Amino acid sequence: MAQFQSIGRRKTSTARVYLSKGTGKVLVNGKSLEDYFPLLDTQNTVLAPLRVAGFEGEYDVKVTVRGGGQSGQAVAAQHGISRAILEIDAEKRTALKPHGFLTRDDRMVERKKYGQPKARKRFQFSKR
Repeated sequence: MAQFQSIGRRKTSTARVYLSKGTGKVLVNGKSLEDYFPLLDTQNTVLAPLRVAGFEGEYDVKVTVRGGGQSGQAVAAQHGISRAILEIDAEKRTALKPHGFLTRDDRMVERKKYGQPKARKRFQFSKR
């Protein structure tokens, strides 16, 4: 039985995704999707590529995700699933590309600078 794997990233999150023929079971770090991502919005984010490609319920998904928070991990998993779908069927690119699932979102947190309270915020300026 073939297993397709890929990696997805977002912010500081990295998701290793394994797709294999099955019944549509989704495991994230050994837990069910509903247990790991309790919010319906993040669940939908993870499953969106499968819905768009028409593979929902056809493949079992196993995701190992590290780093970042809930939102970043969900989008990293989405990115990984999208890339794995391309390994299964390269013609699904035309369906996934317009939704932006194949684009690696490279925005990162800007570092804090010295002499300032945050990355861009400044301490109050006093003329006198």
